[in-house]
Amino acid sequence: MKITSVECYLGQFITMKINTDEGIYGWGEAGLAYGNSFEAAFGQCQDFAKLIIGMDPFDTEKIWEHLHRHTFWGMGGGVVITSAMAAIDTACWDIKGKALGVPVYKLLGGKTNPKLRAYASQLQFGWSDLIQKDNKGEAIGLLFDPKDYYEVTKNALRDGYDAIKVDPVFAPTDPDTPLEKIWGSQGTTQIRGCYRQHDLQRSVERIAACREAGGPDMDIIVEIHSLLDANTAAELGKALEPLHIMYFEEPTSPENPSNFRHIKQKCDLPLATGERSYTRWGFRQFFEDRTLSVIQPDLCNTGGITETKKICDMAQVYDMGVQIHVCGGPIATAAALQVEAAIPNFTIHEEHNANLKNIFIQAGKYYYKPENGYYTVPDLPGIGQEMTDEFLATCRKVVIE
Repeated sequence: MKITSVECYLGQFITMKINTDEGIYGWGEAGLAYGNSFEAAFGQCQDFAKLIIGMDPFDTEKIWEHLHRHTFWGMGGGVVITSAMAAIDTACWDIKGKALGVPVYKLLGGKTNPKLRAYASQLQFGWSDLIQKDNKGEAIGLLFDPKDYYEVTKNALRDGYDAIKVDPVFAPTDPDTPLEKIWGSQGTTQIRGCYRQHDLQRSVERIAACREAGGPDMDIIVEIHSLLDANTAAELGKALEPLHIMYFEEPTSPENPSNFRHIKQKCDLPLATGERSYTRWGFRQFFEDRTLSVIQPDLCNTGGITETKKICDMAQVYDMGVQIHVCGGPIATAAALQVEAAIPNFTIHEEHNANLKNIFIQAGKYYYKPENGYYTVPDLPGIGQEMTDEFLATCRKVVIE
């Protein structure tokens, strides 16, 4: 089997279709699903597509190493490089599964998890009731008052979840702050260096409201999106300890892993990060320091199924759980489910509230979602997902032959 052409699509999601001489095709997705790097990832997908024409898609290890080595300047990593590698790698695994007539998890060793527990992610932006309120299914907002965090938690519980994730810091410190200012700054207006006590109290009250709504048996993941420096994150973590947090995600930037050791010395919350760490090399020091309890590799940003499986296996050596970071399109979700089904150190699956928006629901041929807080992994050959013609018609398309 040989790769004959690669179709690259740039739209709401960055997707790739790899075609072969046997008529079997596979779908992949590059990360960078939000932010300002769409064009970079789209261009890198085209550059790498030229390097795989004529190769056998079954040779996923060879292709991964080929792309890694022949990038030269990109050998040091970086999300643009690894996101394009991820799209190609995932599409090749999809082809392998389809050619053999089995889901990808079978090729990774089979299921160790018959079903996958999921959590409702990013409740500070709202959940199903708020997202659907404009009848367009696109109403992502930003909650300020603790009572709104109580209500959105109740909303997630009604939808069957017993675990949630909330960022109490991304929300504005002033209720009159325009929403577009918060989105536009991506948190640069937030607190750094020292928490003012009334801001600290409000952040804690937001999580306390979630705890009150969910009761003692609901798990709460606190997300910070690296908006705080290490000192401030440690101060917040210490204040959150009485609320029994499942884990404290990205409390500060992961580029300096020693800062996580500082936070861990100052508070007793389990720590997690990984969505902005790329390849095995990006996780190495976290493993060696054993500062994390949960790793969160983004399959579409860290090099695809091949690399993510290796990262997960390394984490198991250090008794670290895995929650794959998922915030992209339907291909990202489907691929993550395949890996999570196979790994024994799976912790929980991220069901992002963006998955409730109509753009996500209509982009994939199949719409997968948790039932009563749990996913059943698709048994279709390959990753079990592809993009719809309607979605692709809205995308810019480049074909590499």
